[in-house]
Amino acid sequence: MNINNERRRFFAGAAAATVTAVAASAVSRVAMAALPEPVLQDKPDTMPPLVPGTGRPYNPVVTLNGWTLPWRMNNGVKEFHLVAEPVVREMAPGFKANMWGYNGQSPGPTIEVVEGDRVRIFVTNKLPEHTSVHWHGQRLPNGMDGVSGLTQPAIPVGKTFVYEFVARRPGTFMYHPHADEMTQMAMGMMGFWITHPRAKHPLIDEVDRDFVFLLNAYDIDPGSMTPKIMTMTDFNLWSWNSRVFPGIDTLNVRQGDKVRIRMGNLTMTNHPIHLHGHEFLVTGTDGGPTPKSTRWYEVTTDVAVGQMRQIEFLADEEGDWAFHCHKSHHTMNAMGHAVPTMIGVDHTGLVGKISKLVPDYMVMGERGMADMAEMEMPLPDNTLPMMGGQGQFGAVEMGGMFTTMKVRRGQKRGDYADPGWFKHPPGSVAREVSEAVAEPVRAPQAASPQGAPGDIEVTVRKPTGHSGH
Repeated sequence: MNINNERRRFFAGAAAATVTAVAASAVSRVAMAALPEPVLQDKPDTMPPLVPGTGRPYNPVVTLNGWTLPWRMNNGVKEFHLVAEPVVREMAPGFKANMWGYNGQSPGPTIEVVEGDRVRIFVTNKLPEHTSVHWHGQRLPNGMDGVSGLTQPAIPVGKTFVYEFVARRPGTFMYHPHADEMTQMAMGMMGFWITHPRAKHPLIDEVDRDFVFLLNAYDIDPGSMTPKIMTMTDFNLWSWNSRVFPGIDTLNVRQGDKVRIRMGNLTMTNHPIHLHGHEFLVTGTDGGPTPKSTRWYEVTTDVAVGQMRQIEFLADEEGDWAFHCHKSHHTMNAMGHAVPTMIGVDHTGLVGKISKLVPDYMVMGERGMADMAEMEMPLPDNTLPMMGGQGQFGAVEMGGMFTTMKVRRGQKRGDYADPGWFKHPPGSVAREVSEAVAEPVRAPQAASPQGAPGDIEVTVRKPTGHSGH
């Protein structure tokens, strides 16, 4: 599919169908209107920013491994068409998952509007069950809030509802169902909504690069394709925009750019997001831009469940800088949590005996888990290794919620192409020391309970269950 052709057809209004739309609130003039043709996207690539061709101007965002939904103007109203449907999402090369999403993708496309826009969103339900759409964080009429049973009837299978309201305040918002929420969000139904300021705002600075992505998590057994919707805490795939490293695209910026990154969390736990090489300010939350008196520099910000965090910084340090969740289990793929710790256990003599019974047996974890990154273990089809990413110096030993921000002096303004690996100046890479070094200073040996130096026995009681992250 060529998205540019789809957009041209969309703006031309071709093949629009006339249907009876059941409105979230009664808008009879709209209910019988011809729907805008839905635009679909089946690629997991980061698409270029969608520069507005109609309506009020704004500086568009770039959705990491995603795209912005085109619209049409109809008598001054900005019209969008979302299609809720089953999709197949490529989470990383060689690994796909059966999900539910919007317009061919999970998460769905980002919706961008301008403060003061009157917005009309048609939602067609192609799922096997009813649904709704909640516009998370928006100020709007109660009947447009999208909570099925409470503020509207659920959207039946095969029907189209319409939501219409004014984008009243600038900020970063999300959308997701409030109908069988446990199932539908666990299957990937979510998306981002950006309301740009109408005019210069005292708390919203102009930036050169503006990235957005959602934090999401899935429990997919190795060799299978469908998330387990009953999982509450023990997820094995932690993702950004339903992609896991090494499938998450890099954030490519020009040295000296002012960069904004907006992150929304629709997982079941919090995520301390950490950027290497730079410090940033938290300039926005779900409630809108933060007062400047409350901002201070950090290198890690915690994004709680259902929250959004917006960070801004000057990308003034060249290099390939890691950007990731700081919970170590969240930078792994398809990780089991019931594996015993085997560090320091001597397998001498045991491997040969086990190999007679299990010919493909390998020792794992005797020296730590780093060997997993280089083992050529047979894996079930449609499964990623726990640590599969490669850098220019070897295995990165990361997965899940991890990518890099590539800052380059020669990156052209508006160019989002991957510049390749950073060419380090001579002498600026950590290296092996060949000459003799002085003995390290060590901590004094602990005293025994009797006062003499010696070993101390410690009794440790380990937790008996996995209480979540």
